Amino acid sequence: MNGISHVAIGVRDMERSLKFYRDLLGLEVRYDQMQPIGAMASLYANPQKGQRRAAHLHYGHGESRGFLVLTEMPGGTTGEAIKLDQVGISHFSWWVDDIRAIYEKLKSAGVKILVPPYETEASGYGESSGRKYLTCLFEDPDGIMVQLDQRAG
Repeated sequence: MNGISHVAIGVRDMERSLKFYRDLLGLEVRYDQMQPIGAMASLYANPQKGQRRAAHLHYGHGESRGFLVLTEMPGGTTGEAIKLDQVGISHFSWWVDDIRAIYEKLKSAGVKILVPPYETEASGYGESSGRKYLTCLFEDPDGIMVQLDQRAG
């Protein structure tokens, strides 16, 4: 495997989520439309709806380019975001160049900050000890945990 192609998140309110991921985090919307769920109908909690709204938000450059998929079912998407100690994907993280600037932007916008930027050891990222990283966690509009990481020095 070479890297993650995309992560998909079910959202309750597409417009609210687009404002968060596009406007606050700076992801670029490259696709946003209704689409049939087709062959994947059995994988949905409410397959009778037949279609969903999907938005693809791109980030990164070159080999590190990827995208986030936001999906919303007509009439709403059900469920709650999980916590770190529950089964499932508990959070996802992006590498950033200026974690403190993004943190200040999120904080000013009233985003729920779970852990403000702090310095941590590189060993937690699978690298040799001695190198440092900055990391912080916050919640998106649906309570999904999002993390930012920055290599320090």
